[in-house]
Amino acid sequence: MNETQANQVRTGKGFIAALDQSGGSTPKALRLYGIEEDAYSGEAEMFDLIHAMRARIVDAPAFSGDKVVGAILFEMTMDRDMGGKPSPAALWEDNGVVPFLKIDKGLADEADGAQLLKPMPDLDALLTRAVAKGIFGTKERSVIHAANPVGIAAVVAQQFDVARQVLAHGLIPIIEPEVTISIADKAAAEDILLAEIAKHLDAVPAGQEVMLKLTLPEKANLYQPLVDHPAVMRVVALSGGYSREEANTRLSQNTGVIASFSRALTEGLSAQQSDEAFNSTIAATIDSIYAASVAG
Repeated sequence: MNETQANQVRTGKGFIAALDQSGGSTPKALRLYGIEEDAYSGEAEMFDLIHAMRARIVDAPAFSGDKVVGAILFEMTMDRDMGGKPSPAALWEDNGVVPFLKIDKGLADEADGAQLLKPMPDLDALLTRAVAKGIFGTKERSVIHAANPVGIAAVVAQQFDVARQVLAHGLIPIIEPEVTISIADKAAAEDILLAEIAKHLDAVPAGQEVMLKLTLPEKANLYQPLVDHPAVMRVVALSGGYSREEANTRLSQNTGVIASFSRALTEGLSAQQSDEAFNSTIAATIDSIYAASVAG
């Protein structure tokens, strides 16, 4: 592990940018960025456009380690260049931003009110490549749709199984069991999730650490026991479909939790903006998410 990067992730002021839109979510991300689906033909052009958007964000003067602790990359982004360097190297060497990698292959069908990770048979090979490319940690996302103890237990158990595989490669896993923000029993689901995560954290071997990426809870500071747990390097929050304003408001009420926003980060950005307007918009966004992340 790169200890300089670890110290930044563990104690740095700011947030983690989620730049990891995958195949399924890319068309929506591009649409919000002002690029409709009839503007490109096929996946290759689509991924070229989303990479250009990500590179433009990273190239903005405000996108630096002063306020952006880390950034989560899509696998294809890891394998591409930014500014003439491999993306992970550009992030760290040019921006002072710690690189993470999204490793999951999407979600399985819903069962027991939850969606587990799809199988990842090539995960060890991907993790080996990630280490070689200078990646610090990983992220894998499951989804909880109901306060169903069976489904939530299955999600958390699978996440920690993957985390052990990640840790074996010397990488830090970000465990992400997202709770859908629109469900009626969200608060009850979060209580069950807290208990399940705590149970697995207590079994993490001494000297090892994981990170947690969680939906902003209904009850402020619900996840304080996880923030304080010795096996947790950092707790970060996803925006989950909340507007940036609401996500920032909720985040500011949770002590020790920092943002890891995707859609809320890119809100207001457009392919049609001049560089001056784009850089001004992303700077204001970074300032607002930074302020909410340090408010607690």
